[in-house]
Order: sequence, then C-alpha cells, then structure tokens
Amino acid sequence: MSAVLPRRRPARRRTELGLLILAVILTGGLYVLAAEGKAGSLPANIGPFLAVIFALLLIAHLAVRRLARNADPVLLPMAGVLNGIGYVFIARLSPTQARYQAAWTAIGVLVFVATLLLVRRARDLERYRYTFAFLGIGLLILPLVPHIGENINGARLWIHLGPLNFQPGEIAKLALAVFFASVLVERADLLSQPTLRIGRFIFIDPRYLAPILMAWGVSLLIFLAENDLGSSFLFFALFIGMLWIATGRTLYLGLGAGLFVAGSIFALKAIGHAQSRIQAWLNPWAHAETTGYQSIQGWFAIAAGKVFGEGPGQSSAGHIPEASTDYIFAVIANELGLLGATAVLVAFLLMVGSGLRIALRAQRDFEKLLAAGLSLILGVQAFVIVGGVIRLIPLTGITLPFVSYGGSSLVANYILLAILLRTSHDIETPQAIPPGAAGIVIDTTLTGISGIQRESA
Repeated sequence: MSAVLPRRRPARRRTELGLLILAVILTGGLYVLAAEGKAGSLPANIGPFLAVIFALLLIAHLAVRRLARNADPVLLPMAGVLNGIGYVFIARLSPTQARYQAAWTAIGVLVFVATLLLVRRARDLERYRYTFAFLGIGLLILPLVPHIGENINGARLWIHLGPLNFQPGEIAKLALAVFFASVLVERADLLSQPTLRIGRFIFIDPRYLAPILMAWGVSLLIFLAENDLGSSFLFFALFIGMLWIATGRTLYLGLGAGLFVAGSIFALKAIGHAQSRIQAWLNPWAHAETTGYQSIQGWFAIAAGKVFGEGPGQSSAGHIPEASTDYIFAVIANELGLLGATAVLVAFLLMVGSGLRIALRAQRDFEKLLAAGLSLILGVQAFVIVGGVIRLIPLTGITLPFVSYGGSSLVANYILLAILLRTSHDIETPQAIPPGAAGIVIDTTLTGISGIQRESA
C-alpha cells in the first residue's frame, strides 16, 4: 500500500488572514494620513474604503483557503500591502485614476479567483506549451496591428478596443514564462552538457544555442517595432534567467548580456525615442526642460523626502510627469522617506523570496522552473523601474508591480500570484508515495532543475 504524508495544519491560512488584517490597517492608516495632510480633515469615505479593501482581500483569502489551502501565507498579504499603498498614492495624485484603479483591483481579484478555479494543478499548464507560445507571441505583436495598436509617449505598447485600453505584453510575459519552462525542462540536459569536440576541447553544440539566438532576435524585433526597451529587456532577461536556472551554466548569463548589449547598441542608432532616453540618463541636465525634466524632478522629490519623508499628502511631488505610473516610487520616497521606500522594496524581496522558496521545494522540474520564472518577472520588473527612477539604469516605461497605476499590469500580476500560490499548494499537498520509493532527494539550489532524484528501496 502507498504511504501518505501527514496533512498540514491550517496555521498557514490563519497567518495569512492575520497578515491581511494588518495590510488593511496599514492601508487605512496611510489613507487617513494622506487625507489629513492634503485636506486637513478625515476622509468622509474612510468607512466604505476600509470595507471594500477588506472585502476584496477577504474574497481572495477565502478563495485560497478553499482552493489552495496549503499555499504560501506570505504572497497574498504582500501583494495586498503593495496594492493598497499604490492605491493610496494614486488617489492622492488623481482621484479619477483612483476610481479606475479600484475597479481594476476588483477585476484583478476576480481573475485571481478564476485562475485558482481553472488551474487545478500547475503541472497541467505544461501540456499547453505551444498554445501559450502562440498566445504570447500574438499578444506581443498585437500593438502593431493598424487601427488597434496605439502609440503612447513614443512606445507602441497599447491596444484600444472601444473605450478600453490594454497593454497585451503584460499577459504575454506570463504565457511565455509557461512556454519557456516547458521547453527548457525537455532540453536542459542538451543545453548544459558539452557535446561538440574540437581538438582537445569540448563545447556546447551551436545547434542547441538556437533558442537563445531566437529569443534575442524576438526581443530586438520588439524593441525596433514598438520602441520599448523595458519590455524587450524584461522578456530577454526572463529567458536568459530561466535558461541559467535550468542548466546551471553561467556561460548563458555572459552570452545573454553580450547579445543584449550588442542588440541595444544597434537599435539605439536606429530609434530616436531610445536615443533620447539614453541621453536623459547620461546627462539629464543638458535636457532639463525636455527629456531630462522628469528624472530631475524625481531626484529632487526623493532627496526632499530624506529619511522620514515629508509626510503623506504633504509634498508637491505630484507635479512630476507620469507620477502615478513611471515615477510612483519617487512619490512614495518623497512622502514616506527612505524608511517607506525601503519597506516597499522589502515587500518585493519577500514576494520574490517566497517565490524562489516555492521553486526550491518543488519536486517536479516544470513546477520548479515555472515558479522561478514567475519570481524572476516580479524581481526584474521591480528592479528595472526602481533602477530607472534612481538613475541606476535608463528609465523604461514598465510598471511597478501592484503599485503603479495600470489595469493590465494589475490583472496580469494577480494571475501571476494565483499561479504561484497554486504551485505552492501543489508541492505542499500530501502526496501518496508509490511502493518501492524510499524517499525523494531534492536539489536545494536553483542552478539545475534536474536535481530531483528518486532512490529505489
């Protein structure tokens, strides 16, 4: 007979509920302070506001309790905190955008629940690899379709269908993460072991490098056609990161970096929009009234915040162009100071760390690589936008996950969160141990998804 591992206690869900209550209290307190700082009085809608926030998070919690009861207890509360902080600052900057963001948050939670309902096992996604591949590529190309695609701020990333504007690349990154995980699981051995002998030396067969060259070409094509360095870098970094995790060979990191730099140099010579971004990054003061204005104002806002901030609702950082999207991190740093900005970064670190922990504990190669890829999306996206705001790298037009204004980004990130929680539940759910299997040894590093070994009795 097969043995069954003991069931987990419901402590995880109690922990999650307690953290969600703290998230509601934190969001409500910040909302009150922002209203006090801006208008000098308590907001009249504080009761309904807290009720709606708590109701949305409670719906998500009940869905996890019912559909993924063994999932990680940290991911959902951290997403709730980031979503709440983002909404408070969006409401301070633009009440109109806040109404839209509230509606998209509700849609995101509903899609989160729907994803948990539809994806009953994370490993089932592997069977639809080519469907996800065509879906991802199709969504990336969709903004180039005439009369549907829309050019905003020099980048052609949006589509409009009637009154609805949407950024399909946000969903495309999830579809491509599933495709990459599925394909790399099959080809990890071929891509990690040298098979071509030239004299006394053994190299990896160049034929197996075709996927990395194809990914490089597609990312460069997106850059050239849509004038967007951020999405191109995110897509390429996702592939290279997952390739390194799958094979454990640092060669791919160096090769990927070299290819992206070479492609970027070529593209920068051909695209004026990208050239202006680089010039504003290298010397914003030379373009202080045009392309460098946004960066300079953002730095002044961050510097004025110092350690403790100017106070919620008490700064003038709202005059920064695109403050609720590209530069919302600068507004947070201005009003909450270094401590508040660090807290936001710590929340992202906790989410990425939880995702990587899920990848480490996964027993199946596909689940291990998929969880790592989804965590990589969160980490790279947060790094790219925060790095652009503080001038570590050139600024790109992607959003800060769960924080920035944007419906397509919010919905996509809630889908990502649901898949991570589903994966976490799958690996923590008691499984029957087949006869003749004495135990399972799991590689505790991310540098090699082929670390699952079964020892026969």
